[in-house]
Parts: sequence; C-alpha cells; structure tokens
Amino acid sequence: MPDRKKDPYRVYNFYLEIDGITRAGFREASGLDSAQDPIEYREGNDEMTARKMPGLNKYSNITLKWGSSDDIQLWDWRMEVMSSGARKDSSRKSGSVVVRDEEGNDVLRWNFKNGWPTKWTGPGLNATGNEVAIETLEITHEGLEKG
Repeated sequence: MPDRKKDPYRVYNFYLEIDGITRAGFREASGLDSAQDPIEYREGNDEMTARKMPGLNKYSNITLKWGSSDDIQLWDWRMEVMSSGARKDSSRKSGSVVVRDEEGNDVLRWNFKNGWPTKWTGPGLNATGNEVAIETLEITHEGLEKG
C-alpha cells in the first residue's frame, strides 16, 4: 500500500520558547527566513562574466504580535536589554518558534540563537474601536535552524 500523503501543518497553532520563558497565545509570528547575497568577482583574465560567490548569511528579525495582557515577561526582557545593552550575555537568549499539529503535539520548530529584543511596539488605542489591543516585539538574532 502506498504511503498516505500527510496534510500540511496549520499556521494557527504555535508557541514561543525562550530560555526561561514559554509563551503561547501569539496572533502572529513572522520573519522566519534567511538570505545570502551573492558576491560578484572577476579577475582580469576571466571571461566577460563575473563569478558569483556566496556572501554572508543574513537573518530577518522575528516579529511577534499578541494581545496585550498582564503577562510582562517579554516586556521585562526588553527592559533588561535597554538598561544593560545586548552586550550582557544574560540579555541574549536562544529560543524556538514551535508549531503543533491538530492533536497538540510539537511537530516543527525554528530555533534561533543569541537573540535579543530590538523593538517593542505598544497597541494603538482608539476610544471608538472594539479590536483587541496588540503588542509587537522584534527579536534580532544570529542564526536560524529548522528542526
């Protein structure tokens, strides 16, 4: 009997693990990507086409959005970085964005290393609105692996 094709994972069931912080309930997580710009190089006796060599690996900031609440762990991390800078080893943390399947099992993770919160944005407040207040945190990091 041939293998049954598995359905892709859904985008709505995920959580964040950071050294000492486990948090679910995010509205959105983005920036799970990497890029590598080519370096063009040509010597004088080469053909009229430049060689293309791989450049530095670059990673986008991970952006997290969630509904405001009285949970201040991520805010405290941002305040620690603002007061002591990301030079302090304890300010830099490794972590994962973890996807769960329909049964709630961890099935996919993106692991980042040496991350620190570079930007926090509070909710836009409006007395005539009825939306949930959304906070945003950007985490810069030095590497991303899919596991």
